[in-house]
Amino acid sequence: MLSRLLKCKIHRAHVTHAELHYEGSCAIDGVLMDLAGIREYEEIHVWNVTNGKRFATYAIRGEDNSGIISVNGGAAHQADVGDIVIIATFGDFTEAEANAHKPRLVYANPDNTVNHTANCIPVQVA
Repeated sequence: MLSRLLKCKIHRAHVTHAELHYEGSCAIDGVLMDLAGIREYEEIHVWNVTNGKRFATYAIRGEDNSGIISVNGGAAHQADVGDIVIIATFGDFTEAEANAHKPRLVYANPDNTVNHTANCIPVQVA
């Protein structure tokens, strides 16, 4: 049996563009994509921290070091410029793979440069 686990996420990126009439997708700064391990055309989940909306689309590569996070097509109705989002992907893992898996976590600054990276989420305390 396979288990679906978080493969990677870009945490607290800021939307720079919402392009309703651009071909659907989400353009992500290439540096962020590479650090997170997101492939071009890979399905991504976008969770809008600002308004609570969640949607799925696919990633396209944005210009390296541009800071671009552009929500495109119909998904542009789900995010506005300046919104804070989490972009995540998931993968299916065998039991052995799941036991060894560590997600790639990229934490963004407000300008979508990299604040830091990690491979685990700290334990949440009460």
